[in-house]
Amino acid sequence: MKKTAVVLSGVIFSLGLFLGIAQAADKFAYIDLSRTFSEYSKTKGYDKALSDKEKAYTEERDKKVADLKAFQDKVSLLNDKEREAKGPELQSKVKEFQDYDRQKQADLRKEQDERMKEILKDIEEAVKKYSEKQGYTLVFNDRVLVYQTKSMEITSQIIAVLNAGGSGKK
Repeated sequence: MKKTAVVLSGVIFSLGLFLGIAQAADKFAYIDLSRTFSEYSKTKGYDKALSDKEKAYTEERDKKVADLKAFQDKVSLLNDKEREAKGPELQSKVKEFQDYDRQKQADLRKEQDERMKEILKDIEEAVKKYSEKQGYTLVFNDRVLVYQTKSMEITSQIIAVLNAGGSGKK
């Protein structure tokens, strides 16, 4: 009975020691996702392209608004009978403008979402490659951590991998 207890204690102790060593071998890190996202060169390029598209849309929209206001002003100068006759045309132009505006804003949002997904996928791939190469077991997003020590942060390394084109996509 004592012999079994000693052997069992030895096995439990060895198992605990083995698990402790196995856990000590794990490497953990985290990245600042927002910093990685904003410092990635592709993000800056996409931001510029989207900003240019938004500026062109705004200019076109402003022109359409001016045209619509000019038409409304013309209609308001007409007598009641002529104004009533132009009413359906005015409503049609207003609806056309609203549809245009809604569609363009939806298109811009969709493009922004698609590009954001692409960038996040690039970041994920870069983190995976870097982590596998460096032997990290887990890499966390800094937003889900209550406390972290700067010695575990690999944000700069991931940004360097991304900007060097090492994420698998260029």
